[in-house]
Amino acid sequence: MDKKVAITGMGIISAIGYNVEENLQSLLHPKHGLSRLQNFESIHKDQIFVGEIKQTNEELATFLNLSSDNNFTRTAMLGLVAVKEALNDAQITNVNEFRTGLISSTSVGGMDITEKYFLNYEDLPEKQKYISTHDSGTSSQQIAQEIGLQGFVSTISTACSSAANAIMYGARLIKSRKLDRVIVGGTDALSKFTINGFKSLMILSDEFNQPFDLNRKGLNLGEAAAYLVLESDEMVQKANKKVIGHLAGYGNANDAFHQTASSENGEGAYLAMKKAFDIAEIDLEKIDYINVHGTATNNNDLTEGRALLRIYENDLPKFSSTKPFTGHTLAAAAGVEAVFSLLSLQNNVIYPNLNFQSPIEELNIFPTTTLEKKDIQYVLSNSFGFGGNCSTLIFSK
Repeated sequence: MDKKVAITGMGIISAIGYNVEENLQSLLHPKHGLSRLQNFESIHKDQIFVGEIKQTNEELATFLNLSSDNNFTRTAMLGLVAVKEALNDAQITNVNEFRTGLISSTSVGGMDITEKYFLNYEDLPEKQKYISTHDSGTSSQQIAQEIGLQGFVSTISTACSSAANAIMYGARLIKSRKLDRVIVGGTDALSKFTINGFKSLMILSDEFNQPFDLNRKGLNLGEAAAYLVLESDEMVQKANKKVIGHLAGYGNANDAFHQTASSENGEGAYLAMKKAFDIAEIDLEKIDYINVHGTATNNNDLTEGRALLRIYENDLPKFSSTKPFTGHTLAAAAGVEAVFSLLSLQNNVIYPNLNFQSPIEELNIFPTTTLEKKDIQYVLSNSFGFGGNCSTLIFSK
């Protein structure tokens, strides 16, 4: 079996597009999706920018042809949109024809709906159908049910590295011959809980986020869903499938330094990248582009930069953060950036790190600030979560 895992389909919905092609065009032209909050009320809505998908829940339900009495949360609906596109891209019409699984990830789960009615459920019997949707696993089960999947379903929630861990779990299931193909990724909707939580941590910016900039002020939250279809070599050969890219390497490490901060020397990030290179069995210089985690918080950019310099010393490849386009989409972020990494490989482009002005003095490293055309063979993508859960993926053609 090839050490790489084939990717045959992808799907995405984000603040910069409702499908893969729309996201690509926004990245190429470059057009960000950050704005003031519109879809629900928040005491912070005039103080922050978010990467919000402007379709309402009612519009999403209509688009998905859900019944009028459905109990889908926004998280589940966004996920279903992206999963359906990924399956269509992979030309899969019968999800049960072979051993197929779904590994989805989320941090919000059904909180976007349940937070609205939590205090009033006893007086609102028509809303009690949402009680069971609160936990993270329900969105995965609802997506599986809607696509008719009868196989393995699992949910991962490791904060902002969740979708990366879903992707590598799917790859391991294929490599160990437990499954033939796996739908992997993540979905998260904006909610008051996350906005208030990040506000209390004082890491939300009142301006457009500036990853790896000396004067960065924090992140902009976003919402999105993005999924890949991973398939075994046997499946690809049997059906003569189109392969849109490969997962060449992956690594996960946890520095367990702090609940909401990475260790000062970026130990978890360093170990995750090192493990990914070990699995990919490639030299450092093979990487043509790094899609950094790059949240524009004081802690992340400094510690991720230190980890990158520990790996590369003075010969750092081209890098940028795409979060100024979409906002930080939490559990979906690694799925979003996996799609962006594959689009980079397909189109031989490096995306601009929007809003960058001045380098962090200690690091003195400069992200790419304009769209660049370059032959791209390998892309490394970092995703780091609260609690120090750090994950790295390496994609190739």
